[in-house]
Amino acid sequence: MTEADFLDRLRALPLHPGAQRLADDAARLGSHVLTTDTLVEGVHFLSHDPPGDVAWKLLAVNLSDLAAKGARPVGVLLNYPIRDDEWDRGFLAGLDGALRQLGCQLLGGDTVTLPPGAPRVLTLTAIGSADDAIDRGGAQPGDGLFVTGTIGDAGAGLAIARGREGPADLLAAYRRPVPRLDLGEALAAKVHAMMDVSDGLLIDAQRMAAASGLGVTIDLAAVPLSDSYRRHAGDDRAARLAAATAGDDYQLLFAAPAALAVPARRVGVFAAGAGLSLVDGGTAVALPARLGYLHGD
Repeated sequence: MTEADFLDRLRALPLHPGAQRLADDAARLGSHVLTTDTLVEGVHFLSHDPPGDVAWKLLAVNLSDLAAKGARPVGVLLNYPIRDDEWDRGFLAGLDGALRQLGCQLLGGDTVTLPPGAPRVLTLTAIGSADDAIDRGGAQPGDGLFVTGTIGDAGAGLAIARGREGPADLLAAYRRPVPRLDLGEALAAKVHAMMDVSDGLLIDAQRMAAASGLGVTIDLAAVPLSDSYRRHAGDDRAARLAAATAGDDYQLLFAAPAALAVPARRVGVFAAGAGLSLVDGGTAVALPARLGYLHGD
């Protein structure tokens, strides 16, 4: 069963109105925004990743969902499998630093015990507050598609974490992403739609277009790459496609009629229709077989 199949079956269950038909990464209860993410050892982090970095990433990916709604963090709930004192101590020290640095507090959670040798499964639920949260489904025909920061650094960092030679800043982009909380809050009242780039620029842009009932065209030549990524992976079409499909960037993707005074690059345009199309400058480009990360594929 694919992720899409599972979500379709979930939509047949009794759904709270705040679930928004499971069409977004967060739910709403009044002015509160709720989101949850799970990191699985061997899937979302490597067994040799430092536990403090894993704790940072677990918090950061949840707060990134809040940032994409324009929400401010209120607190988090942690579900944690106790297994190894040394790893657990490193995780708790990392979580302490992450909570303090990212301006969040622990509300509670649950602890469990895993069988010996089982991969760690870490779940965190984040609660935020927003006066007027933004959805991913409000893009309008003619809106530009904009993305903050740079794309592809985390994907390159994952390869480095797996043993490939490469610079420390790319590795840090994979292990310690920074949620764009202040920027998300500032953008929420100015844009038509917003989400974060978690599974890949192409697949997440396609999701925003589908939620908005539109088509979207992305220009690979406009995808922002860091200098470090260019030196490491190149700047040709293959390198840009790799960046746009890698995921784990946790930048903000938004639809707006014109450029705003924020550090973001216009990478595409929405139009009537459906689906995703690619160009590279003035040249049409076939879609790659894989647009990004999908559970169950």
